[in-house]
Amino acid sequence: MEKTNDTTVINKIIRRPALLIIDRYIIRKFLSTFFFSIALIMAIAVVFDFSEKIDDFLESKAPLNKVIFEYYLNFIPYFASLFSHLFTFIAVIYFTSRMAYNTEFIAILSNGVSFNRILYPYFIAASIITIFSFTLNNFIIPHASAKKLAFEEQYYHRSPRVFNERNIHKQIRPGIYIYLENFNTYNNSGRKFSMEKFENGELVSKLLSREIRWDSTTRKWRIRDYLIRDYQGEKQIITSGRSIDTTLNITPEEFRRRENAVEAMNLPELNRFIKTQRMQGAPNLDELLIEKHKRFSFPFSTFILTLIGVSVSSRKVKGGIGMQIGIGLLISFSYILFLQFSAQFAISGAFSPFIAAWIPNVLFAIIAIFLYRMSPK
Repeated sequence: MEKTNDTTVINKIIRRPALLIIDRYIIRKFLSTFFFSIALIMAIAVVFDFSEKIDDFLESKAPLNKVIFEYYLNFIPYFASLFSHLFTFIAVIYFTSRMAYNTEFIAILSNGVSFNRILYPYFIAASIITIFSFTLNNFIIPHASAKKLAFEEQYYHRSPRVFNERNIHKQIRPGIYIYLENFNTYNNSGRKFSMEKFENGELVSKLLSREIRWDSTTRKWRIRDYLIRDYQGEKQIITSGRSIDTTLNITPEEFRRRENAVEAMNLPELNRFIKTQRMQGAPNLDELLIEKHKRFSFPFSTFILTLIGVSVSSRKVKGGIGMQIGIGLLISFSYILFLQFSAQFAISGAFSPFIAAWIPNVLFAIIAIFLYRMSPK
């Protein structure tokens, strides 16, 4: 009797001139389930993170207001965005499987509404989440991550960034290359520094020195015991001295930068950083490009996972919604795992960063189309 009443209500809704009530119903269910699942998982994540780091907070005497407002207030949006596609999938699977279990989908389809028409409100909600995720990832979360990283530097890591790499080669400007045997971030000094300037592929000047040191007061580099060779055709002009101050297109902060510092860069800043790193011949350029392309491919995956979720959960099964949620979690974790594998292939040089970031979407789009064709119409 209850199912009959539900069917009657749905029939009245569908027979109205516009389907806006159904659209609003699905969009409201989608978004409310999505944000509720985020809030629930983030509450659990905060509890586990706090229990793990409480000893460090107490040892470093981190003020409670900074722990709450500078760390956890910025911790939540970062991890919420990181797993937003997973939350999207769970939300679609959960409320759609409940609709199927209550025979709401059967009633809607039996009254002449096509499966394609049912997808409209899903993709409207997915568009809202995609725009929300893209804006957060590229413009809002980087600012929050900068505060979180600054807090970690002061109260969690509690140790300066030590740079141990040797034999440093960088291009600091077009045609200008520098070399350092090593650089000590403790006193901001480097040993056996050289700088070469090329014009039209020919060496025009070369500087050799025993030591280079950063002067934080003048924000310039002080070069000691230097020798400069200027090449003018077949002639060489040699200049030497005890000390000279100069400005280089590089600062000690670049040597201290942690690997996760790109998290604190918005999209324009990341583009400028990639341009600088490419000019300097940085070895981790592929990792930066993967990070950039992920900021586009991650939000777009919302549409693919939404289609998979609806196709999987719109059929009423004997196992109940637990089986469908289990299938949904398996597919979503497979997506995350495949994304990590493809990123590693790009870093190793097997794929380009663009392909590595987008191939999971292409593969799962094919799966989505297959499941869509198998779904009840």
